[in-house]
Amino acid sequence: MSRGRDTLVLGRVIGDVLDPFTKSIDLRVVYSSRQVINGCDLRPSQVIHQPRIEIGGADDCTFYTLGKHSVMVDPDAPTPTNPNMREYLHWLVTDIPATTGVNFGNEVVSYESPMPTTGIHRFVFVLFLQLRREINVYAPRSRQNFNTRDFAELYELGLLVAAVYFNGQRENGTGGRRL
Repeated sequence: MSRGRDTLVLGRVIGDVLDPFTKSIDLRVVYSSRQVINGCDLRPSQVIHQPRIEIGGADDCTFYTLGKHSVMVDPDAPTPTNPNMREYLHWLVTDIPATTGVNFGNEVVSYESPMPTTGIHRFVFVLFLQLRREINVYAPRSRQNFNTRDFAELYELGLLVAAVYFNGQRENGTGGRRL
């Protein structure tokens, strides 16, 4: 939070990718030893390998989907000024047991490390509560133009329970988004 304001709203994640929601689960995303805090800057060299995801759930009988089940998307692809591939799907994991991480889930779309070439991109991790223990989710035909809201509706996902994002740009880029 920044001075009492929601950083997901300030970073336009709420609006561009997600509808307003109330966070009810802890979602921790860590690249090497760097935890993703809303709006932090990470370079491509820092996000080559999939992050460690930790989910603080209420009980072991609850299941989640990250990054749209869990989903990881880039709403600024290919460029923030012309996001005609919005949202680009970087990762999709389902059937994640509570109090664990994505290693225990079903990876539907493998992790693709962010490699922005122009501008500053937002990379958003989204966690949904699954209404059923196991769901049959199919990989989309393309990573381009994925839509988190449509995905949640199509697979009848439950509540959006957590989200976190970071900003990324090419390795030698300068500046950053300001909240």
